[in-house]
Amino acid sequence: MRVRWSVRSAGLLFGILALALGGCGTSGVGSRMHASLLENQPAAPATSSLTSRPGPESASRNGEVIRSAAVSAESRTDAGTSNSDAAPKAFVPVAFEPLPAERSSYLLAAAEPSASPSQSGTIVAQRRGPPEPPPDVQIEEYDPWEPYNEKMFKFNQNFDRYVLKPVAKGYNFVMPDLFQQMIGNGFDNINVVPKLANNLLQWNLKGFGVELGRFLINSTLGIGGLFDIAKQEFGLDKTFADFGQTLGRWGLKPGPYVIVPFMPPFTVRDGIGYGVDIAMDPLTYVLPFIWDRLGMRLGQIVNDRSLNLELFQGIEETTLDLYTAVRNGYLQRRENLIRGIK
Repeated sequence: MRVRWSVRSAGLLFGILALALGGCGTSGVGSRMHASLLENQPAAPATSSLTSRPGPESASRNGEVIRSAAVSAESRTDAGTSNSDAAPKAFVPVAFEPLPAERSSYLLAAAEPSASPSQSGTIVAQRRGPPEPPPDVQIEEYDPWEPYNEKMFKFNQNFDRYVLKPVAKGYNFVMPDLFQQMIGNGFDNINVVPKLANNLLQWNLKGFGVELGRFLINSTLGIGGLFDIAKQEFGLDKTFADFGQTLGRWGLKPGPYVIVPFMPPFTVRDGIGYGVDIAMDPLTYVLPFIWDRLGMRLGQIVNDRSLNLELFQGIEETTLDLYTAVRNGYLQRRENLIRGIK
């Protein structure tokens, strides 16, 4: 009898404990649900009825819950904003841009090339007029050999129209734009020695440092100069420095304007500078055979012409007196470079 009573007592005791624990758990879950509902509910308006007004204790607790919910919402909003602002920009391996044809075309400086990549990734050239000189600068278009120059200009124009341009179009058809830009960057990278030397001769230490940094960065991170990482990632734009510009900064006058076959326009001063730049190029001595140098030169000319197809076509179609426009653009461009105006 005592055993039965003790068993019944133990069962009753366990039942009471189970009910107590179950009630505590239910109240805990209920309080958590109530807090979450309050968190998602807006604050009660001030014109609520007296019957629905909470007591002092509950009001303070609800206020704390609402304030904490607002703080958490603000923190989530700030975090989202900071995350969106701090999102890393996608790395673009190459930026399409026509290379300046300063050493490869008779249409030199008739317009300064500029481009922006289209959605399809092809080069879209836009023509800009030649940069205007300062108001106090008077450019003298000294062209005493104009009859001869016009004939040579016509010869170069026909050579470009019937030989160079068709070859460049065929090259552009088989060679993707990305590879053309990479080849152009490579040619520009190996031509660093004349730029370094002329920046020093002009006492342009900043330009010397920029060109040296570009060469080191592009030769390593840019895979031998195929990618212009120095400009894309470090903001180091290429400089324009040649020996003709150096002579101009030393005070030498440009002399007569002259055009020779298969070459871009020159003045006598810039023609001399062009020869000195070739002599400063180490490849002149690494590749002493004329056919090797000629092959590289032809490859560079065709590649540059392909990159500037749309640009030069726009100039030819929109310019009435092309000879005068090219002469004026060239002389203005050279004067601005000598005066440090880009």
